[in-house]
Amino acid sequence: MYRIGELAVRAGVSKRTIDYYTSIGLLNAERTRSNYRLYDDEALSDLKYIEECKSMHFPLEEIRRKLEIKKAGIIRESEVCEQAYSVAQQMKQLQDDLTALLPLIRKLDAQKRDSVSRNLNQECSALLQSLKELTS
Repeated sequence: MYRIGELAVRAGVSKRTIDYYTSIGLLNAERTRSNYRLYDDEALSDLKYIEECKSMHFPLEEIRRKLEIKKAGIIRESEVCEQAYSVAQQMKQLQDDLTALLPLIRKLDAQKRDSVSRNLNQECSALLQSLKELTS
């Protein structure tokens, strides 16, 4: 069990973020006799999942729905299709963003340009591997 400060450090978020997620019901905590909140490993996992979803710009209500599905272990076919469509839309947006950045990347000095290129290649390789696994 983790106190809020320990959970914040482990998840790399602020205590205030955890307070907010707890207040809106995204995270669950147990109360001690002295009224401290304690969070378990599931809360840590949920918190990391929430932050991952936030990094993909999902709204909190969508994150709530995803958490409920994850916890229930129930995946409906329509939801899988909807999520796949959402991912495809995000990929298209990222491609557009990268296309817009290319002229600026080309203006960087060689060392920075190589660093950006390496990072993009690593991420693209990981994505391609995921797509390969999906289609095989």
